[in-house]
Amino acid sequence: MQRNREVRWTISAEAPVTLIVLAHPERKSFTDAWAEASVEAAEALGHEVLFSNLSGFDPVERAAHYTNSGAPFDVLKAQEAASAAGTLPSDVVREVEKLERADRVIFHFPLWWFSPPALLKGWFERVLVHGRTHDVDHRFDTGRFHGRTALFCVTTGANNAESGPDGKEGDTRLHLWPAAYTLRYLGFDVLEPVLVHGIHGYHRGEGRTDMEGRLQEVLERQAEVIAGFEERPRMVFNADADFDDTGRLDPNAPSYSPFIRHAKTD
Repeated sequence: MQRNREVRWTISAEAPVTLIVLAHPERKSFTDAWAEASVEAAEALGHEVLFSNLSGFDPVERAAHYTNSGAPFDVLKAQEAASAAGTLPSDVVREVEKLERADRVIFHFPLWWFSPPALLKGWFERVLVHGRTHDVDHRFDTGRFHGRTALFCVTTGANNAESGPDGKEGDTRLHLWPAAYTLRYLGFDVLEPVLVHGIHGYHRGEGRTDMEGRLQEVLERQAEVIAGFEERPRMVFNADADFDDTGRLDPNAPSYSPFIRHAKTD
């Protein structure tokens, strides 16, 4: 996908703003084509489309990005100080500004080693700036991005059976939970992901033909996904009120994930 402009302008000033985040190093990948399908579908609906291709983004957070104070590098303090002083790295500022403008964020990435690629994890670490996108008083139910929505469009190499709750590769939805909870921390509503399984370069013969046909169907259906964005089910997380003063899940509160569950007591 050849994209020279990060922003696609539309005529209406009232148009929703959709940010597409692509986390894949290969421009000829299916993930890249899928992200382009999201761009085209959002534009067709009259959205203003912002685009972030992370293939050239430095995903490693480190002291060299900031003014050296001589003290040991503390990520949260460095981000907070730079945010207050207006000295955040320019590549981070560009990404933060797009994120702050977006009503919707659609992330396109493959699942590698049971988690999103380092490109996306590093984008989270550098762009979700402490002191700007969140702080102690603005997280979870009081997050700065309350009212915004996010969607993951994800491929896996494992097949459908292997990627289910009882699958050998583990439940894909659980592999995605930490990334989803990162956005929940900021206040986002996170939609149920769009998952495409069994995508890799080792298919041959009929297997490859079948995969290519499935991928073409995904691209053709993406307009429906974008058009039905707000009707898509949301992932359910515990509200702030479900936790006691120590931060533990209240015994009477529901549990929505194995990641946050009631501790067994003797």
